Amino acid sequence: MPSAAERTRTLVQSTCSSVLLIPGLDSAGSDQLMPLSRSVGPDGDLFLEFPAESPAVRAATHAQDDELTAVLEITDVAPVSVPHRIRGRARVFGWLTTVPGMAGPGRMLLRLETGEAYVDDLWGAQSVEPEEFRDASADPLVIHEAELLHAAHGEQLGTLSGLLGERAAAGCAAHRPAVVPLALDRLGLRVRVCERDGRCFDARFEFPEPVRDVNELRHAMHTLFDAAAR
Repeated sequence: MPSAAERTRTLVQSTCSSVLLIPGLDSAGSDQLMPLSRSVGPDGDLFLEFPAESPAVRAATHAQDDELTAVLEITDVAPVSVPHRIRGRARVFGWLTTVPGMAGPGRMLLRLETGEAYVDDLWGAQSVEPEEFRDASADPLVIHEAELLHAAHGEQLGTLSGLLGERAAAGCAAHRPAVVPLALDRLGLRVRVCERDGRCFDARFEFPEPVRDVNELRHAMHTLFDAAAR
C-alpha cells in the first residue's frame, strides 16, 4: 500500500485540478485561485504559478512580513468514465509568500511553505507530517496513468472478474459484470466492477513486485491477464 505521504505527493505532482484557499478570499465560482502550474521543491515546499493579477498574488504581496496561511486543495477525478468518479482529495496547509522574478511575463510564483497535509482517497483518510511529505516521492506512473487507463482493453479487463470468485460470479460470459479501470500505480491496478443491477464495488489487483516504469508495467499487466485467462 502506498504511504499517505506518497499518495499526497502523487496528487500534488499530477494534473488533477487544484485551488488555493486563502482566508478572506472567496474562491466560489472563480478560477483565479487555481494555479497555472505547481511543483515541489527539495525542502518539500510547493511552488505555485499564478497570473500576476490573481487575488492570491495580491494577498501574498500585501501580507509582506506577516504570515499568510493558505491551503492547496486538490481533487482527484478518475480520467475514465466510471460511476462515482471522484477518487479522492488532498489538502496541503502552509504559509504563503511571493518568489519575485522566478516566473514568466505576467505571472508570479508563490511559495507555500508546507505544514501538515491530509489525504482522503480510495485507501482511506490520513494526515501527513511535513517531513514525510518532503521525503516522499510521487508514483512513477502518475504522468502516464490517464493514458494507460484509456488504453486498457475492455475484453481483457472483463476476464479479471474470473479472479474475484463469488463476488463477480455469473452464469455465462454474457452476464459478466462490467469491469472499468479506476486507478493504476506502481503497486497494482484498481478496477470498479458494476453489476447489471447497478451495484458497484472496487477490486484491487497487486503486481508481483512494484514497477518502476511503463515497460515493467506492461510485463506486470501481461502476467495479471495471463492469470485471469487461466
